[in-house]
Amino acid sequence: MADAAFESFEALLEESLSAESGLEGQVLRGTIVAVDGDFALVDVGLKSEGRVNIKEFARTGDEAELRVGDEVEVFVERYEDRDGQIVLSRDKARREEAWNDLEKASNEGARVEGVIFGRVKGGFTVDLNGAVAFLPGSQVDIRPVRDITPLMGQPQTFQILKMDRARGNIVVSRRAVLEESRAEERAKLMAGLKEGMVLDGVVKNITDYGAFVDLGGVDGLLHVTDISWKRVNHPSEALTIGQTVKVQVIRFNPETQRISLGMKQLEADPWEGVAAKYPVGTKFAGRVTNITDYGAFVELEPGVEGLVHVSEMSWTKKNIHPGKIVSTSQEVEVMVLDVDPEKRRISLGLKQCMGNPWDDFSDKFPPGTIVEGEIKNITEFGLFIGLHGEIDGMVHLSDLAWGVAGEEAVKEYSRGDVVKAKVLDVDVEKERISLGIKQLGEDPFEQATSGLRKGSIVTCTITLVQENGVEVEVDGATGFIRKSDLSRDRGDQRAERFAVGEKIDAKITQIDPKTRKLSLSIKAREIDEEKQAMAEYGSTDSGASLGDILGAALKQAQKDKE
Repeated sequence: MADAAFESFEALLEESLSAESGLEGQVLRGTIVAVDGDFALVDVGLKSEGRVNIKEFARTGDEAELRVGDEVEVFVERYEDRDGQIVLSRDKARREEAWNDLEKASNEGARVEGVIFGRVKGGFTVDLNGAVAFLPGSQVDIRPVRDITPLMGQPQTFQILKMDRARGNIVVSRRAVLEESRAEERAKLMAGLKEGMVLDGVVKNITDYGAFVDLGGVDGLLHVTDISWKRVNHPSEALTIGQTVKVQVIRFNPETQRISLGMKQLEADPWEGVAAKYPVGTKFAGRVTNITDYGAFVELEPGVEGLVHVSEMSWTKKNIHPGKIVSTSQEVEVMVLDVDPEKRRISLGLKQCMGNPWDDFSDKFPPGTIVEGEIKNITEFGLFIGLHGEIDGMVHLSDLAWGVAGEEAVKEYSRGDVVKAKVLDVDVEKERISLGIKQLGEDPFEQATSGLRKGSIVTCTITLVQENGVEVEVDGATGFIRKSDLSRDRGDQRAERFAVGEKIDAKITQIDPKTRKLSLSIKAREIDEEKQAMAEYGSTDSGASLGDILGAALKQAQKDKE
């Protein structure tokens, strides 16, 4: 009887132990009965209590707050260890609970809350109320984030992208949540967006041509020319990424959903009334803001700039880069040359605020003055001579020497030679000074022809016989008799009848100072003599023939010569 009772008790105990051991892998609710150092003693209604490390009761980033009597859920890992105690885990209980909730959220497409608490290769770890998930770096935000420190340890909302309970893998995205929220904000903003609206935005990206501004779900382009009324060479000069700015919608296309923004439109236009403020001919102080190959831009006031063209920078330095005359940020005095408010252009002059060396030269050295200078350059059309005031004058080839071809006369000069010349003309407007070297002496042609008059008969010496006529010399001046002027009679109009050195009488028909030559005619002299003979020896009733009259006239002319 006693043996039967013992066997029955043993069977019941074995059945009880078997039932309790079957609780392994399950989550049970227990009560904290004691806190001993780093461990809490939890009674889950089994044969003995289990110990759980206090750290397992703490949320990520927080400290555990436990009191005796608190009810907690724990996971039964083993019914008993080598010491006969039940092995419990709060972490695994929370994880089991979290996995159940996460699977439900994943199936329903719901969002979950979590905390980013660590970094791993390719991304970050997230605590989802006990379950650890992976957050890829590309899924942190809509745009790349260099430093996520401000996000770590802070509750965030995530979307579950993928989960595998068997492998314990969960992949989440914060970006998906932001994009969905952004899409809602975008739709709301686009529905009420109108040109002229003033909005707050955040600079999202900066390019060479402008900046993209996030208006809250939608981006707009702030072109570099619409940042400020004053010159902005690059958007980074006025903006930084992440900066909050106030902008105005200046253009909006609902079809393409392109938004053009402006900052300068929120300020008064400095070009209003600019023509009255900067009259042509007045001088103002300004600051050089930019230098190009064709000139320099000068700021007269914030937002108002004018261009000093390279041709208006110096009276004397023509082929020089503007950067060698002025420098960026230099304060300069300029004169307003032209104002075009519609095109927003102001033409300025730098040299007009300096003394005009051409005016000074014209006053000091009028035409007829003799000057001295160094030959700076020799070209195919003359000499350039450096003069007072760092300006040049030109001696044309034709003004080098009397009676000598310019191409020959120029061979007598070299660069660096110091020469004297006479001022022939000063054109201040065209900035030209004409000089002459041959004018330093008397003109031999004028000297030779000073006693000669057109129509007078002169004796000349033949110096050259040509087919088309003969060249002659008259008192040092060169003359020419055309073939048709060699005789009154066509049969005698032959140049070969004459010889070099022969003296002949001819009538001056033209004195040309430009070609420096005389035109003469034997034919004209003969016609004049015939008319004179007719007047002296002939009459209507004398009965004398023309031959008799001319013969008598020739005899008289011969006697006059003798």
